[in-house]
Amino acid sequence: MLYYLFTYLRDTIHLPGAGVFNYITFRAGMAIILSLVISMIYGKRLIGFLRSRQIGETVRDLGLEGEKQKKGTPTMGGIIIIGAIIIPTLLFARITNVYIILMLVSTVWLGIVGFIDDYIKVFKKNKEGLAGKFKIMGQVGLGIIVGLTMYYNDHVVISREVTKGSGGIYSRAEKTISENIVRKDDKGKEHTYIHVRTATTTIPFIKTHELRYEKIAAFFGEGNVGFVTPVLYVLFVIFIITAVSNGANITDGIDGLATGVSAIIGVCLGVFAYVSGNYIFADYLNIMHIPNLGELSIFIGAFVGACVGFLWYNAYPAQVFMGDTGSLALGGIIASLAIIVRKELLIPIICGIFFVELVSVMLQVWYFKRTKKKYGEGRRIFLMSPLHHHYQKKGYHEAKIVTRFWIMGIILAIMSIVTLKMQ
Repeated sequence: MLYYLFTYLRDTIHLPGAGVFNYITFRAGMAIILSLVISMIYGKRLIGFLRSRQIGETVRDLGLEGEKQKKGTPTMGGIIIIGAIIIPTLLFARITNVYIILMLVSTVWLGIVGFIDDYIKVFKKNKEGLAGKFKIMGQVGLGIIVGLTMYYNDHVVISREVTKGSGGIYSRAEKTISENIVRKDDKGKEHTYIHVRTATTTIPFIKTHELRYEKIAAFFGEGNVGFVTPVLYVLFVIFIITAVSNGANITDGIDGLATGVSAIIGVCLGVFAYVSGNYIFADYLNIMHIPNLGELSIFIGAFVGACVGFLWYNAYPAQVFMGDTGSLALGGIIASLAIIVRKELLIPIICGIFFVELVSVMLQVWYFKRTKKKYGEGRRIFLMSPLHHHYQKKGYHEAKIVTRFWIMGIILAIMSIVTLKMQ
């Protein structure tokens, strides 16, 4: 909103300094600052409100150290994160941008699903919360929205260079959206580009670093590509959003873990969004240029600021828990961002902590059922799953576990960013 206001003031009354709102870096910086202010200052007030209404965590007895002290800690703090993301985004971003709209929808959508789950746990005194099938329905619903928008919306495009005889089109599934756009490189040579709508993602570590979903769809028969490609793409998006949001939800088991890891992932995705949305950087790095993607930096700035601000109260010993309101929203945001910046194949690295936590639960359940069927009693791979509880059982203090997971998250983020040049 402020972007449009200051653009008007610049163009009509020529207000000095109003043009600074044209710069994405300025608006992203302001979004970070405002999200920190909201989450740290108003977060404290919300914690006080939650405590006064006795909206506290119900802790299951898992035999973990420090577990009893957490009982009654205010929960549903994810409201703080969601508010600290949405308000700066509405103020500083161009809210007509399709990627901004998509991210706001993702934030609110899974935030509501998580809120319903927390509400049932806290106010209905049902420890199970929202039934798993309804959570899945919510995740699938968001996956359909994101998938169809990314596939069919004419504002979701990538930039292709027009070479002699190619016309810029490399696939029959690509649709030309713009007229020829001529740009000069640093040597003064002119290059012609067009914007095309296409279901394409980035393959890490490969020189020809693009994968078109129609190539996968072709395995089902060349004649079915037109029908299979969108179905395949949407199903893949649904899988990613479901997996990452559940991974974030499972990771939120000890103080500050999911919040800190999410902030690290947010910074990593912010780098991808900025360089992919900037023609000069994309050309230099020889990566896919995605027009209008740079605007997403404002949302990501607010996201990182909200996580860091919330961490002020969520770090050990936690004064508030985010609940499913926060963890499902964080996972949905990260998954949607990865899809939008076309880095979904990097998710096992970018979201490595979420991935390992989720896999540890799946392995534990599978091995327990298998051994119970084979030996008559269930056996375990880990002392307890998810993985962070395994280390708690081994006697590690949760603050040390969280710090080491953060370090691993930073290493994974650096590895992901390095892929920009490793092709």
